[in-house]
Amino acid sequence: MQEKIWIKKPTPNPKVVAELEKKLKIDKNLCALLANLGVENFEQARSFFRPDLASLHDPFLMKDMDVAVERIEKAICNQENILIFGDYDVDGTTAVSLVSSYFSQHYELIDTYIPDRYKEGYGISTQGIDYAEDNDVSLIIALDCGVKALDKIAYANEKNIDFIICDHHNPGKNLPDAVAVLDPKRNDCQYPYKELSGCGVGFKLVQAYHTKNGGSFDDLIPLLDLLAISIGADIVPITGENRVLTHFGLIQLNSNPRPGIFALMQSAKKEIFNITNVVFILGPRINAAGRIEHGKLAVELLTSNDEEKCLRLAEIIDAHNKTRKDLDRGITEEALEMVEQTPEKWSTVVYNEKWHKGVIGIVASRLIETHYKPTVVLTKSGNKLAGSARSVIGFDLYNALEQCTDALEQFGGHMYAAGMTMKEENLEKFAQLFEAAVRNNIKPEQRIPRVEYDLEVKLADLDPKFFRILRQFEPFGPGNLSPLFLTRNLKDSGWAKGVGAEKDHLKFQAVDEETGAKINGIAFGFGHLADAIKAGAPFDLIYHLEENIWNGSSSLQLMVRDLKLTDS
Repeated sequence: MQEKIWIKKPTPNPKVVAELEKKLKIDKNLCALLANLGVENFEQARSFFRPDLASLHDPFLMKDMDVAVERIEKAICNQENILIFGDYDVDGTTAVSLVSSYFSQHYELIDTYIPDRYKEGYGISTQGIDYAEDNDVSLIIALDCGVKALDKIAYANEKNIDFIICDHHNPGKNLPDAVAVLDPKRNDCQYPYKELSGCGVGFKLVQAYHTKNGGSFDDLIPLLDLLAISIGADIVPITGENRVLTHFGLIQLNSNPRPGIFALMQSAKKEIFNITNVVFILGPRINAAGRIEHGKLAVELLTSNDEEKCLRLAEIIDAHNKTRKDLDRGITEEALEMVEQTPEKWSTVVYNEKWHKGVIGIVASRLIETHYKPTVVLTKSGNKLAGSARSVIGFDLYNALEQCTDALEQFGGHMYAAGMTMKEENLEKFAQLFEAAVRNNIKPEQRIPRVEYDLEVKLADLDPKFFRILRQFEPFGPGNLSPLFLTRNLKDSGWAKGVGAEKDHLKFQAVDEETGAKINGIAFGFGHLADAIKAGAPFDLIYHLEENIWNGSSSLQLMVRDLKLTDS
């Protein structure tokens, strides 16, 4: 495991911290965390700690929203068939489930469509449009995709099929010729919050239709469990409107989830869900449907009110997730062996025609955890190669791929993640171009993994009151990450041990000998240090502070991000 450098996040303005401490009467460390989140006064703090549905924006502020609602009203009035179309990932399937479950309560002629990940690929497909034509559909509502699908929308227009696009990705130079294009990232869209998920844009469409037709917002609260899952799993910022929606969505998810989500929670043997559980437990299960079988399985689960059917579908999806994990593990081991044969490379490009296309993105992320380099993992897809790429902190992957266009058929993505296709005969050429692009553009500090921590604290600072207030910072996510704390010069109480099947994880009890404070900790991947720590070696830690519930009792726990033995 490559040693990481530790970097402290910028220190907030001490005057702001002091003013918050005076007005809020809470620990100065918590005030420093608030200041780094842009909270500078009492009113902002109150809004942060007390999310309010009344603060949500009017959906009609979104460009084309009025046109979209009018077109849906016309379709319902004229008894048209409406198709709800969405991507096969968590954001797309939750969006289709949310929008279709709402409109199905008010109108019968609603159908759903999720493209096949392997036969159709991402986004709006000609097969989907042909399906609509065959089923006499005259209006398609596309979710989490479509803002760049100019040719597909033109194809639909030839067949007299109208589109309402609900997307959250950056549009291209031109917009598709759809009836309405709902996307807060449109240059001409004045909607105040730009970071909605695809499901979030779909929810705003539902909110607009519902309020225009005299409905109360309270009627929509049961939909927020799906929205919270989409926001967490799609890794959009949990700030502003997303923070409010996630807060109330998690309440709905934990108090009265729809039968499909409840079935997934039971299959995961988890009763209480925070955003971390959503990202690492619910999200992968929903995604596994599209990776291993078909995304429509997830929609079927998330829209059903039949509890027995939901339990059966959840078992199938859980089995798919286990298959996904087995594939992920096996392919990662094979790929690691390949990477270790070329340690001199500054980039990683690995290929095996038998690898499962549904997990190569996950494998790329796994490789970076061990070999910190911009990484591309490829497999065979039809008569071409398909790849997923992941980057390291600060390195622009998309820019690097632009320097490899001579070897690529197509590619798309952003700074840290991308996908591509190429002809098999161009594999070696691509690997050479990608290696050159990395060598020529990566900075020395970007080749070293780093951990950025928020504050340096003593264990004694972390009392129950501190943690109680810290919990009110949730839900955590991009824009409001769970704080990382640094504590130095700790020792183990004497019961450190390796845990897990391979004893590769470390359980310990951290002790600050200066104050006598003690807190248990878990460090995944650090089992090899168990003997040294148990023998009394001092160490420094960077960690999240979490609650550990065991046999009905609750205690604080250090969830370690990095650990270093020290000489002192």
